[in-house]
Amino acid sequence: MELTGAEIVVRCLQEEKVEHVFGYPGGAVLFIYDELFKQDKVKHILVRHEQGAAHAADGYSRSSDKMGVCLVTSGPGVTNAVTGIATAYMDSIPLIIITGQVPTHAIGLDAFQECDTVGITRPCVKHNFLVKDVKDLALTIKKAFYLAATGRPGPVLVDIPKDVTQQKTEFVYPETVSMRSYNPVTKGHPGQIKKAVQLLMEAKRPMIYTGGGVILNAASDELTRLVRLLGFPCTNTLMGLGGYPATDPLFVGMLGMHGTYEANMAMQNCDVLLAIGARFDDRVIGNPKHFYDPTRKIVHIDIDPSSISKRVKVDVPIVGNVKDVLEEIIKLLESSKEKPDAPALKAW
Repeated sequence: MELTGAEIVVRCLQEEKVEHVFGYPGGAVLFIYDELFKQDKVKHILVRHEQGAAHAADGYSRSSDKMGVCLVTSGPGVTNAVTGIATAYMDSIPLIIITGQVPTHAIGLDAFQECDTVGITRPCVKHNFLVKDVKDLALTIKKAFYLAATGRPGPVLVDIPKDVTQQKTEFVYPETVSMRSYNPVTKGHPGQIKKAVQLLMEAKRPMIYTGGGVILNAASDELTRLVRLLGFPCTNTLMGLGGYPATDPLFVGMLGMHGTYEANMAMQNCDVLLAIGARFDDRVIGNPKHFYDPTRKIVHIDIDPSSISKRVKVDVPIVGNVKDVLEEIIKLLESSKEKPDAPALKAW
């Protein structure tokens, strides 16, 4: 049975078990809205402005383990949504943005409510697609959900011309998707993990610095076990708050320009720094030149290789899922006969 592009969009959302879509209607997405109206599995939440749709989907994604989805029209619909998309991108929040576009024959002709969506959003999305053939629609949406949720999460945009939502094709939703150019590493390198454990054992003034990666990867249990096992002080960034119990004596508070004196002084004066799912933000360490200390060793765990040594050169880079890497470190620590330097730790 053949379905229209608009029906395919809604069926894809149902297949992905999407419960809520935040959106604002407009000419280029009217056929999708008609199909949303005909079913009741996916509920539509009407906002008053497209920026609100992107922010609402972003907030929904942050506060649940579900994917945030927003639906906006072409031209001003997309440009209004850019602020919300950029927010999700900066904080690595998984988001799907479905945007309308003028009919394919009118693209590039300065049509009514047309803008170069792919070009405008390229700097603030993990990836974006322009679907020019209805046959590619289901696979593209599957790819978008896969890209947004895996590796370092982020917003993915799918731009759909109005005529594509009218055309018909057979609906097949793929079970899995593999992309040759996209294979995120999840397991950390065993040799690097061993090096990290060795540095932690030799530390006299250690510090554990954790960011949003701990929250995104649901690794707070592993982090808590690791910190208590080592007995090292721990600080969170703003995005990482909640990753470690704030009432614990080993927690020195949030760091950065709005953080505690203890956390900032410990960051500046430690001899071994374990950075977990954090990006050495300018609000956290200030000027990297002032933060640099040749005697300090830095271990950095992150899913995104491009974030490692981006602002501060690190000594032991570990690319992988925070949860998996922390589990490996805990295993090594538990089986090791070595223990952290207790007198030095007490003095620190």
